[in-house]
Amino acid sequence: MSQPIELEGLRVTVDRVVFHPEAKAPPERPYCFVYFVTIHNDSEVPVTIRGRKWVVRGDDGDVSVVEGDGVVGQTPLLQPGDEFNYNSFHLLHTLSAVAEGAYLGVDGGGRPVFTRIPRFSMVVPPTD
Repeated sequence: MSQPIELEGLRVTVDRVVFHPEAKAPPERPYCFVYFVTIHNDSEVPVTIRGRKWVVRGDDGDVSVVEGDGVVGQTPLLQPGDEFNYNSFHLLHTLSAVAEGAYLGVDGGGRPVFTRIPRFSMVVPPTD
């Protein structure tokens, strides 16, 4: 398989990031952040999203990489002009971190393509 190209017009917005202190999280990763993402296909070709890669950097220097098939258990087909909205979460062991990454897919001609997930911050708010 050839190297994926960054497809012009395929883009991602991180619409909202919410700290969720009530989440049932394991003690080793007690801080839960829910993020809301939209994948926009403003290109001229259909695109099927087949995978993702996230890189999360904690404020302690720890880096975790999460790769997997699909997006929230789906492989959405986005026709030109379509968008795919979803939400998911990251569990952190530090009070702040940044996340970024990419979605990987194929266009209507079978070419491997990708689009970047813009960097966003997750910061536990101070308590009073």
